[in-house]
Amino acid sequence: MPAETYEFQVEARQLLQMMIHSVYSNKDVFLRELISNASDALDKLRLAALRDDTLEADVCDLHIAIEADTQARTLTVRDNGIGMSHDEVVEVIGTIANSGTAKFLQEWKEAQDTTAAEGLIGQFGVGFYSAFMVADEVTVLTRRAGQSQGTRWTSSGEGTYTIEKVDEAPQGTAVTLRLKPADTEDQLHDYTSAWTIREIVKRYSDFITWPIKMATPVGAATEEAEEGENPAAEPEILNSMKALWARSREDVADEEYHELYKHISHDWMDPLETIRLQAEGTFEYQALLFVPSRAPHDLFTQGYRRGLHLYVKHVSIMDDCEALLPPYLRFVKGVVDAQDLSLNVSREILQQDRQIQRMHRRLTKKVLATIKEWMSSNPERYATFWREFGRALKEGLLSDFDNRQAILNVCSFASTHQAEEPTTLQQYVERMKGGQEHIFYITGESRQTIENSPHLEAFRAKGIEVLLLTEPVDAVWVDAVPEFDGKELRSVAKGEIDLDSAKEGDNSATENKRENQRLEYAGLLAWLTDLLGQNVKEVRLSSRLTISPACLVSDTPDITPALETMYRAMGQDVPHTKRILELNPDHPLVSGLNKARTERNNDTEPDTDFGEIAELLYDLALLSEGGTPNDPARFTKLIAARLEHTLV
Repeated sequence: MPAETYEFQVEARQLLQMMIHSVYSNKDVFLRELISNASDALDKLRLAALRDDTLEADVCDLHIAIEADTQARTLTVRDNGIGMSHDEVVEVIGTIANSGTAKFLQEWKEAQDTTAAEGLIGQFGVGFYSAFMVADEVTVLTRRAGQSQGTRWTSSGEGTYTIEKVDEAPQGTAVTLRLKPADTEDQLHDYTSAWTIREIVKRYSDFITWPIKMATPVGAATEEAEEGENPAAEPEILNSMKALWARSREDVADEEYHELYKHISHDWMDPLETIRLQAEGTFEYQALLFVPSRAPHDLFTQGYRRGLHLYVKHVSIMDDCEALLPPYLRFVKGVVDAQDLSLNVSREILQQDRQIQRMHRRLTKKVLATIKEWMSSNPERYATFWREFGRALKEGLLSDFDNRQAILNVCSFASTHQAEEPTTLQQYVERMKGGQEHIFYITGESRQTIENSPHLEAFRAKGIEVLLLTEPVDAVWVDAVPEFDGKELRSVAKGEIDLDSAKEGDNSATENKRENQRLEYAGLLAWLTDLLGQNVKEVRLSSRLTISPACLVSDTPDITPALETMYRAMGQDVPHTKRILELNPDHPLVSGLNKARTERNNDTEPDTDFGEIAELLYDLALLSEGGTPNDPARFTKLIAARLEHTLV
């Protein structure tokens, strides 16, 4: 069949160029990535054969083969796994079906040093393309198990690739690299050397559960014969194939755990933590979990693949078992090896399996306990974790009632107590002032916006700490979590706030002052409530303002504007909720407006000036919390007129 030439997707072409000209110092990892892909293909074939008795595939000798030719300067990594169809080759290799690719390319360009650039490679999982770091040309020959026709894909990474259909192709996939010349200064080793191949496989892929075989490299036979070795000997198995989770902790080096993590996660960075767990008794299983050191770029996208690798008696049956951990721990990678599950098990059965549910509960508690331990034993590690994954963990406050308290115990939040260091809820409670009954918080888009909010004025004046919650999930979970340690969580922007009631001693003078002000401003409040009735449900005097003239608050049972906007963005039909306009009776603008109205005695039909001032008060309250006036053009016109009036 004639070969067809295609152009790479734009993002794929850019990525290839970065790999070809990569400054990545450790180029040996290309072999790890190709072996990892081959291992995945073998896992998929065995699982497909278990689930489909009619699949015409050879599963009697599944393995990975490495073939080197020192004369032709080629290296081939071959497997007899699931293989790929013609369409899959185009989809998987010719394009990058990844919503985060553009972000990756941008971050790569912005990386200030080599270390940062290297870290990005693994974060965005571009394993196959790493072959172009060491090869001038890459050829893929593949045939999907159960199909009769194969496909050959070839590219030099310069913008195009060719694809042709092949009648004679073995089951599985063979990736052949036409290697670049060895260059020790550029860390480009001789990858046709048997010694080099052995060393790389032992270092990175020793734990792979499939045999990795290597025949004597072509061209090396004469030299080995001279040394007394038999060049026609059976292929050498390079890896031990021992499951790390089944070995004792003392027999496994941290580097071996790290390589297993990189294999299953396709990350190029070491994990933040390795967690071992072994259950014995009526239901036995072993687990090896990893907490990444950086959040993947697509952690919060809809298509993010989560789940642990599930084995049964060392046999891989599922590479993304979602039933083992809750969605809010989706960033955790790892392996669970059970002794008493069926090999032929579906996702639907797993969701209902009691043993899986027991593992789910214990694994979840183990991860949360590990995070809790960091807070005291390794604060730096905890700070890294919270920066990368805190937003995801807080989702559990909404979905995991059984572990809600444990999640709250490991959460930390920005607060007005200290600008740099976040605080836990327990630390907040320990610092509460005498008589304070609530944990106060405020939500918003950014720390800068909410720190300047008028809602905080009275709290700042009285030295009362307020949590500053700026992530979208915060606006939701605070309504679902009623209290912590017996203290109710309360928004400073909802309901009526009476901070004086928390003070010790007689506050009758304060109450008398408020009562007198309510009587003095009753007419103004009634008039404003009627005038602004389309936008607010009530106008009242405020006890939370000390500097600003006005602010908007939500009634206690109502949802906030931010939550209202979020629900609408999710496609939910949420009715608009009117808010309450609070006025500061001690502000000259408010007291002056009240005095002017009283003197003019225009309670029934006030003049236009008063109506415009009322509009401005409402719009200023919106602006002070980061909102936008309902009619920006009219707001600008009114402000300009007022400024002009002051100059006349």
